Amino acid sequence: MTLTDVFGASEVLTAMITPAVLISASGTLVLSTSNRLGRVVDRVRKLSDAAEGLPDESAAVEVVEKRALIADQVRWLTKRLGLLQTALIFFYGSIGLLVASSLTVGLSTTAKGALLWVPVLLALLGATGLMVGALVLLTEARTAVKGSFHEIEYIRKVVARKTTMKVVLAEKPEGGQGEG
Repeated sequence: MTLTDVFGASEVLTAMITPAVLISASGTLVLSTSNRLGRVVDRVRKLSDAAEGLPDESAAVEVVEKRALIADQVRWLTKRLGLLQTALIFFYGSIGLLVASSLTVGLSTTAKGALLWVPVLLALLGATGLMVGALVLLTEARTAVKGSFHEIEYIRKVVARKTTMKVVLAEKPEGGQGEG
């Protein structure tokens, strides 16, 4: 083995390791997305328990509003589940493409560079998959916020209905100077 062979092998190994950085990033995205998915599933179970606890066929305003809230939240959570599933599919697919890219660098080298376009194409597809998955997560995050805003509106209605006295937050305590 000559010095040129050692440097050539070093370059091949470096090229094979390069996708590992993106694979690591993909793993982090998979972990955080899986955590988000778990939280959505927990929220669905909590809403299911709340729905089962509601009285049957009640026309009371509170019960009707609570049913509407649960139905609305289930709609938002269903959308989020679909987006999270899509993101995970892109992230897992990207990991597979990046691993394949790393492997084909070595195979391409043994084929005297005849297939150098294969690892490059696989790496580009893997990176594109990461980008698409991240965009899907962005959409999911926006969906989560919208769903939370709807729930906040419901809470405001409940508080307004149950509050007998209007509270003005900018009002100072008696004496006008505050404590002290």
